[in-house]
Amino acid sequence: MALARTRSVALVGMEGFVVDVEAAITSGVPGLHLVGLPDAALAEARDRVRAAIFNSGETWPNRHVTVSLFPASLPKRGSSFDLAIAVAMLAAAGAAPQSSCHGLVMIGELGLDGRIRTVPGVLPAVLAAAGAGCRTVVVPRPNADEAMLVPDTEVIAVGTLRALMCRLRGEPPPVEEEQAEPPLPTVPHPEGAALRLRDRRADLDLSDVRGQADGRRALEISAAGGHHLLLAGPPGCGKTMLAERLPTLLPPLDQEAALEASAIHSVAGTLPPGRPLIDRPPFCAPHHTATRAAMVGSGSGRLLQPGAASLAHHGVLFLDEAPEFSGGVLDALRQPLEAGEVTISRAGGSARFPAQFMLVLAANPCPCAAAKQIDCSCPASVRHRYLARISGPLLDRIDLKLELQAATQNELRYDLEVAESSAVVAERVLEARERAAKRLAGSPWRVNAEVPGPELRRRFTPPPEAMLPVDRALGAGTLSARGLDRVLRVAWSCADLAGRDIPAASDVGSALDLWSGRAA
Repeated sequence: MALARTRSVALVGMEGFVVDVEAAITSGVPGLHLVGLPDAALAEARDRVRAAIFNSGETWPNRHVTVSLFPASLPKRGSSFDLAIAVAMLAAAGAAPQSSCHGLVMIGELGLDGRIRTVPGVLPAVLAAAGAGCRTVVVPRPNADEAMLVPDTEVIAVGTLRALMCRLRGEPPPVEEEQAEPPLPTVPHPEGAALRLRDRRADLDLSDVRGQADGRRALEISAAGGHHLLLAGPPGCGKTMLAERLPTLLPPLDQEAALEASAIHSVAGTLPPGRPLIDRPPFCAPHHTATRAAMVGSGSGRLLQPGAASLAHHGVLFLDEAPEFSGGVLDALRQPLEAGEVTISRAGGSARFPAQFMLVLAANPCPCAAAKQIDCSCPASVRHRYLARISGPLLDRIDLKLELQAATQNELRYDLEVAESSAVVAERVLEARERAAKRLAGSPWRVNAEVPGPELRRRFTPPPEAMLPVDRALGAGTLSARGLDRVLRVAWSCADLAGRDIPAASDVGSALDLWSGRAA
């Protein structure tokens, strides 16, 4: 009996598990038999591997071949095991030294012509391999830049099965005609919802927004502390323009956050072409017809996919026309807003996706969306029901609420001369975040919005004289315990922007007004 072993990685959501791929050639009825809980896509590897071996000039072992995927109890999904299966079979047949495969982790789908095609999830797969102590990985050539982001890992990028076999045998590489690899297609969402992802573009700047000084101030506070934001107002007042420019105020992602965000987009197949590392906060804006599965993630036993909440990890999730979203979709965000992650449980398994984002909601005051209040024909009851589609528990988790009005002619003319650019405001935001990071050093929190309520009240309570505004609100019953925590977080962000070590009464008052929606 001839036996050879290689390795690959099985992904369950964002978590990867190193899988031993063993091939044994024995006497018996010729054929390839896969064991180890393969799914339908993996079971079809038999035909892909056979055609790829023939078209690569190798000899197919015309004997009984058993390929085992260990651990057998772990479900294996997808086509990324093709390369490991083919190499294990050829090594067992003597086409390459069995020792040359030891320690290698192989990831890639085989085309019928022997080309090694790209697969989604290469970055988290290589991260899992490195975490398991594997230091050498073989990946498709188009995924090389993505795999090289993992430190202390040797990446072998190959384009064809024939080239890899020559390398394993110690032969010179074949002279092959380079064929352009088509870009990896975006994995269609199981619910068919279109998720609009926008990179930070150079043509977006905060100075484009004329007027709306209160809105720009709220945006700055939101960026400084990582706070959620609700913008309400008539059409054309600048809600969407403000929200789209929030990423331009945020600092770049650090290495750990960038790898985490890139790994999520790698699994979803939405990494920008030519940019394997997402080093800027992502911006995700799903359409209001998006389903709950599209928002928080979904899948079946075949595949678990991240949703918009996870694609916006370490960035901004913008819901324009928020009352038009289904109530179930909006309320599904309540748990990610508190926990910072989404757990999808299905009969075939469960997966955890990080979902730590800044939520920005935009809403018109009524369903008719009249540009001027005088033109609105909606009765008060209709306006109330429309805005009530955003539930109270969700609103209670929004730190900043602001009602915008259309900018006046004087504001528009004044802002032509003094409107601040994103670069100027981003510098203040960065200084405020550095001040908060110094205060939170030694804790697991990075920004004010992440500090839990007990710690706020125990370690970061403003002086009694500064707490007078919230004391009055608590006494009047207009402020809840959760609302108090939100106000204190925003007050610290206001103090950080002002360069104060401790929030003053003005900071707490401004935070209370922003939380209650009275800031405008």
